[in-house]
Amino acid sequence: MGVLILLLVIAALLILVTLAMAVKVVTQYERGVLFRFGRLVGTRPPGLRFIVPVVDVLRRVSLRVVTMPIQSQGIITRDNVSVDVSAVAYFRVVDAVKSVIAVENVQAAINQIAQTTLRKVVGQHTLDETLSETDRINLDIREILDVTTAEWGLQVTLVELKDIQLPDSMKRAMARQAEAEREKRAKIINAEGESLAAAALGDASDTMMAHPLALQLRNLQSLVEIGVDKNTTVVFPAPLMSTIGELGSFLGREAAAAASPAPPVEMTKMVPGPVSNGATESM
Repeated sequence: MGVLILLLVIAALLILVTLAMAVKVVTQYERGVLFRFGRLVGTRPPGLRFIVPVVDVLRRVSLRVVTMPIQSQGIITRDNVSVDVSAVAYFRVVDAVKSVIAVENVQAAINQIAQTTLRKVVGQHTLDETLSETDRINLDIREILDVTTAEWGLQVTLVELKDIQLPDSMKRAMARQAEAEREKRAKIINAEGESLAAAALGDASDTMMAHPLALQLRNLQSLVEIGVDKNTTVVFPAPLMSTIGELGSFLGREAAAAASPAPPVEMTKMVPGPVSNGATESM
């Protein structure tokens, strides 16, 4: 009796273990790749799946986007400048069967090909292009990786240059270049301002030469502006004093002329002249 109970217990345990090995759960973001006796049978969708223990093997493959950092590496640009560039790549599995059969380790394979592609693409550009055209470089790297990894059932969705480290000597040279560029722009703006000011002074000079009175008024305005400051002594030259007197007389005459009424208009009477003798005789 005891032996029978022991056998029943062992049988129950075997059944439980077999059921545990036969039942597999494939989640929503996964696909199951089924092998039977080592031969590919096909894929299994998400849900509860049953397999034959020992005979069948179910490999679950995630279809989610995977983030893979590309470690920093020294790269020589086309203009022979050494830079350290790191990047990050995003990829996902689009064909579960190829990702299992075509490549042994997806992460290691795409990491190696991404490093070599990054070195190749950046080496084809100058330093200025690498710093200013990152979008173009990202697109070139992604297209090359996408073509290569398509045979592995992968799709590279995005590649981004993460960090570009320059040598210290190059950083100092770029800082000097930026400072020189700022000084250049400042000098250009200053020269343009002086050119506009000279043109305005030329126009003002022409206007004052055509109107001498305006020139004298400008001189007086300058004297008034000088006299605003405290403890200021202004010396008037003799010609300027005579000019001020003439200007005052002119303004006085203009004011008197404007105040006096206009003279009345006299009507002259037309007086007929004497008739000539010749005209009388002819009549």
